[in-house]
Parts: sequence; structure tokens; C-alpha cells
Amino acid sequence: MPEPELTPRRIVAELDRDIVGQADAKRAVAIALRNRWRRRQLPDELRAQVTPKNILLIGPTGVGKTEIARRLATLVGAPFVKTEATKYTEVGYYGRDVESLIRDLVEAAILLVRESERKRVQEQAEARVEDRLLDLLLPPAPHAPAPPPGAVDEAAERRARSREKLRARLAAGELEDREVEVTVPGRAAAPVSILGAGNMEQMEMDIQGMFEKIMPKPSQARRVAVREARPILLQQEVDSLLDPEKVNQAAVELAQESGIVFIDEIDKVAGDDGGGSRGPDVSRQGVQRDLLPIVEGTTVNTKHGPVKTDHVLFIAAGAFHRTKPSDLMPELQGRFPIRVEMHDLARDDFARILREPRASLLRQYEALLSTEGVQVEFSDDAIEAMADLAFQVNRSTQNIGARRLHTILERVLDEISFDAPEKKGERLLVDAPLVRRRLEDVAKDEDLSRYIL
Repeated sequence: MPEPELTPRRIVAELDRDIVGQADAKRAVAIALRNRWRRRQLPDELRAQVTPKNILLIGPTGVGKTEIARRLATLVGAPFVKTEATKYTEVGYYGRDVESLIRDLVEAAILLVRESERKRVQEQAEARVEDRLLDLLLPPAPHAPAPPPGAVDEAAERRARSREKLRARLAAGELEDREVEVTVPGRAAAPVSILGAGNMEQMEMDIQGMFEKIMPKPSQARRVAVREARPILLQQEVDSLLDPEKVNQAAVELAQESGIVFIDEIDKVAGDDGGGSRGPDVSRQGVQRDLLPIVEGTTVNTKHGPVKTDHVLFIAAGAFHRTKPSDLMPELQGRFPIRVEMHDLARDDFARILREPRASLLRQYEALLSTEGVQVEFSDDAIEAMADLAFQVNRSTQNIGARRLHTILERVLDEISFDAPEKKGERLLVDAPLVRRRLEDVAKDEDLSRYIL
């Protein structure tokens, strides 16, 4: 969908097709996304001053925080990175450097740009692949003396006719099993890591990049069928048609202007570490201090060039069970001006999650079992029973949100999935009695359900 047509109402409608409920969060991210398009319509001198309004999603696990951000990025073709705040550590401690999330964002942007460019050159590359396959199937004739002036080169004409016949047979799929010899480039061996600390990560990447440039990449010849050679040759031709420098520049620009970074578990680095705390919590404040300039707007050096984070959209999320947003550093709080509280899933939400999304769990299991020739149908009372059980178990044990449905469905369909290869052509109905028979005893035993459900 073209970006100008993505109004906030359209964005929410698209998100509604895959995510149940959480209207406030959908509205917040839809407005943030539309503001990006609005910023690009401004005059240059004003555009640079308008920064994204970053979002803090507050809510328990399994209510859709990550899914909203991921679907939003997919909707507009924006580079997206999901990371956990707990994987980073303060500079000087062992762990990943916070700036690496921007490097990951650039790599995600490169994949998007390469795919876009690949589609642009696909037709030209496929024509080249056909010519290369013909060359492999009909190797060039040994060099012969040129015919006298005015004479007809009969050998060349015969070769041209043979080549056209091969082209027709190749197009008709008659030569797919014919073997040809292709040269497959190898990968340069990565040097052994010589730097361990997280804050040295960029230097290590630079050294590895230098080794990749100076070390020869081994290649080997392989005999494969035409059908296997075609994708190998296509990849080689696409690579030859793309300008890596142009791709990298476009990716850096895309990451700067449209990148979305989702920082999960930010509540785990909240809290004051004053008072001489020891152990794994020692770097909480340090992680916040390192995150601050990136969220605020800085320039991160990557192997593809410097990347400014001023206009990257940051979406942070956390359950905030033991802490609260005000436990974050005041400067970091100020960089997430939009705060949205996400609601626990109600019993009806579980039933809707099973029924409504385009790739709902029920549709996934129906499609998986159909590959065995087994037709599985879920009755309405079965869906209601699974929703009831998911809601009850979440209340009585740990609340893991919609993820509880994965466990419940696996247990309900355990026997059907195991026996599916022997039941080809059968139609199986999953109803409420079956659901209760498979789950009721476990759901009643609270201690047992902690381990099984």
C-alpha cells in the first residue's frame, strides 16, 4: 500500500486483521507512523527539527506488544530490529555494546534494499541465467579459421540452430535433469575473534571486514542438475547487477529515515542501583546511560558508514511488575513521551485470537494437518472451552497472555498430530468434550498446570 494512503485509520484497520484488541496501542503507533510521512512533506529547514515521538508500551507478557511493532514495520516495509534491554551491559562489562542495535538495524535495511533491487533486476538476471545455461549445455566450439569473405559460415549457423533448439527445450522444462558444471564461490574464513569486550565490537567487525577483503575467497566446481544450477546462477547474476556501494548507501538512508527499533524488557534495567548493589544488576543504570544518546539522537559508526539515529522510531516495552516507568532515568523517560498501557487479555479476547487473525493458530494447525491429508475442524464450543481454560490457567498460575494458547492447542492436538500420517483422508472434529478430556484434569491441578500448561 502506498505510504500516502496509510492514514492512521487505515493503519489501525490493517493491524486489526492480525492483532486482537489493544486499540490504544494501535492508535499510538499509527499516529507515530503517520507523523513520519507528515515530516517528509515539510520544508528542509523544518524537517530536520521534527523528531519522532517515541512510545513506551506498558503491559504484561503475551498481550501483543512485540507483534504490534513487528506488523507495523512490515506494513510500511521499514527496517525493524527487536532487542532485549537485558542483553546489553554498561561499557566496561562483558556483553553487547548498545550501539550494536543500530548496526543490526542497518543490516536489516540492507536485506530490504537488496530484495527491492533484486526484484528490479530479476528479469534481466533471468535472461542472463538462460544464456549461461545454454553455454554450459552447448560449450563453445574450438576456435576455427574464419571463412573467406562472402562465404557462409555453415558451422556457426548449425551451432545457432542447435542453440535455439536447446533454448526451446530449456523453456519447456525438458532439460531440468541434465547435469551441468557450475562454479560456486566460497566464503572467506572469518578470522578468530581476538577482542572480547562488548565495547570493542565495532573494532572487531572492522578487522573482520579487512580480512574478508584481503583473503581470497575459494571457489569450487560442482556438477548439478539444471534445476539446481538455476538458483545458483541467478544469485550470481543478481549480485553482478547490483552495486554494493549503492545498496549500502540506500540502506543507511532507509535505516535513518524509516528504521523502527523495539526495545523489550526495558523494565528490567529500571531501578536505582545506588547503595552499592552487586551482581548482575550492577550495570542497570549504565545500560540506561548508554541507551540515552542513541534514543536522543547520535551518530553510530557502522562498517557501511555513519548512521544518525535522530529520526529512528524507538518503541520500548516492559511489564513493569516490580518497577514503574518513573524508575527509569528522567532523561530517558523524557525520550518516550507517549505511554500506552496495554490491557490483560479477557476471556473473550482468547476466543477472538483463535478465530479472527489471518494467520490464527487454528488456521495454522488446520493447514499443517492438511499436508497429511487430514481435515481438522474446530467447533465453536471447542474454541470457547479453550478460551475458558487459557483464561483460568493464566489467572491461577503465571499470566503469559496469548502464549498460553500455543500450549493448550499442542496438548489438545497431541494425539491427532501423532496419528495424522495413518489417518489420511479422514475428517476430524475437535469439540468441547475432547478439549475437556485432554485438559480438564491438568487445569484443575494447579501445581501440575504450572509445569504442563
